[in-house]
Amino acid sequence: MEFLATKFYKEQIVYEDNHIMVVNKLAGQIVQGDKTGDVPLPELIKAYIKQRDNKPGNVFCGVIHRIDRPVSGLVIFAKTSKALTRFNELIRERGIEKKYWAVVKNSPPKEKDKLTHYLIKHEKTNTSKAFDTPVNNALKAELEYELINKSDNYYLLKINLLTGRHHQIRCQLAKINCPIKGDLKYGFDRSNKGGFIHLHSYELQFTHPIKQEPVSVSSKPLSTDAVWLFFGK
Repeated sequence: MEFLATKFYKEQIVYEDNHIMVVNKLAGQIVQGDKTGDVPLPELIKAYIKQRDNKPGNVFCGVIHRIDRPVSGLVIFAKTSKALTRFNELIRERGIEKKYWAVVKNSPPKEKDKLTHYLIKHEKTNTSKAFDTPVNNALKAELEYELINKSDNYYLLKINLLTGRHHQIRCQLAKINCPIKGDLKYGFDRSNKGGFIHLHSYELQFTHPIKQEPVSVSSKPLSTDAVWLFFGK
């Protein structure tokens, strides 16, 4: 189940009510359509809900935020237009706390640190480059990391994402010589089978857009990968 792009499983639903659904995305699933023509996750969700609830009409599924195709983990979708509108406001106010696990090749310089870089996106290569000081057209990127576990070959970092930039975690960790396992774009020496990378969005915290109550959800990767299973213990 490391890299399935065209199926949706009920086990992926981590939280659901009348207004929102939080899904544990499989690596390989796309949140929005791209040039591959593969079916994006919202369409899979709509088909699933329509069949599950025997809905006669159209099903609404609005995209709140995205994570990269080879990354797994938690993604929020709006089931109503009202929830979508309010979530968009929450995004602008940075009202969603996002935490990730990253398996990296090298031990980080410090066990715990805050990284600040300035990122420029390169459209042709679909990559970002990190700079230590401000440069023209660069966007400030910030995250906090902590080393929480290690194996014989790899290190597990907990990431608290403070800004949301293109490939931010992948790019910033590569900048400190900690490329994510399987991430060829950012300096890891070999790919994982199926093309996924060892980056997982494991926790989201936010205020419910309709109920105005705190929501906290977490999940492990839905994967049979040996490295994830080791760290998942």
